Amino acid sequence: MGQAGCKGLYQSLFDYKTEKYVIAKNKKVGLLYRLLQVSILTYLVVWVFLLKKGYQDTDTSLQSSIITKVKGVTFTNTSELGERLWDVADYVIPPQGENVFFIITNLIVTPNQRQETCAESDSIPDALCYEDSDCPPGKPVMTGNGVRTGRCLRAENLTRGTCEIFAWCPVETRSRPEKPLLGKAEDFTIYIKNFIRFPKFNFFKTNVLDTKDRAYLKSCYFGPKNPYCPIFRLGSVVKWTGSDFQEIALQGGVIGIQIEWDCDLDRAPSECNPRYYFNRLDSTFPGSSVSSGYNFRFAKYYRDGAGVEFRTLMKAYGIRFDVMGSFLCDLVLIYFIKKSHFYRNKKFEEVRSGHQANGKANVEQLQNLQTVEA
Repeated sequence: MGQAGCKGLYQSLFDYKTEKYVIAKNKKVGLLYRLLQVSILTYLVVWVFLLKKGYQDTDTSLQSSIITKVKGVTFTNTSELGERLWDVADYVIPPQGENVFFIITNLIVTPNQRQETCAESDSIPDALCYEDSDCPPGKPVMTGNGVRTGRCLRAENLTRGTCEIFAWCPVETRSRPEKPLLGKAEDFTIYIKNFIRFPKFNFFKTNVLDTKDRAYLKSCYFGPKNPYCPIFRLGSVVKWTGSDFQEIALQGGVIGIQIEWDCDLDRAPSECNPRYYFNRLDSTFPGSSVSSGYNFRFAKYYRDGAGVEFRTLMKAYGIRFDVMGSFLCDLVLIYFIKKSHFYRNKKFEEVRSGHQANGKANVEQLQNLQTVEA
């Protein structure tokens, strides 16, 4: 690099550069410029702020808890169970008050079962036999109740019978009752308490009315006039899904209860209210389809005076409830970058010594140019 080049580089270290603004006195260009500004401003105000609420923040890391409790009693009198009073400890599974619970509405009861040998049910195809060789010992009966012993049990004058099995005998043979055992359960009540907290905004809410009246929850029912009463009548919940209570109580079903909290904290906390949605979740088919309903089996065990173990097998039909939460919370951003003031300065083109004429002309042209910096 030559001496002239080094000298120019050295002098450039002390140069100051600034922008040069030119004002075009043209109405068409000015109109186009203003229309562009208005279009951008309209997009920001209408689309970003009003419609999409781009100024808001969203909290999805919420904390939520759902507590359930069922109440109600009913009385039955059957040949298997005799006279019996049913309370919540008898018909709610599990009893802990979780967000998924089951209410028994119908039963098939097989009492006094014990482990011994007996004939398998003739309603099970894999248990049918014609001779002992059709019942290999030790082989379980597919979809049956026990394991084969090697004998084919046939009634007199019949060529076909069923395999003898080792199982809990006698096996379940009764079909589903034509009427639900707990048909009056539609007057039972379900208490659903939902807590939500948005930790990002330190916002807390519950679906229970904030009152000191202890009698409130003992007398209210959820409805349009009582949106903060978390007591739901069982028959009403089934009705809101579009189902018939006696039908679902007979063969069972699954109902989803969704609690939606969509809270906009630009508004008052009193406007952050829960919305409830009730839906039938299991597949329903016209007629008596084998795919309809919901049921499972459980047993209660005991021993007699001789120490022999017995059990009472129960096939329970009923309504399974899945209580779910759907949550979204928006909060306006209250922290913005604050600007203390705006200022205006005039910028001029640099005038070198020895070029006064040109410099004077440029200064006169630029004296009317102004810029605003934020």
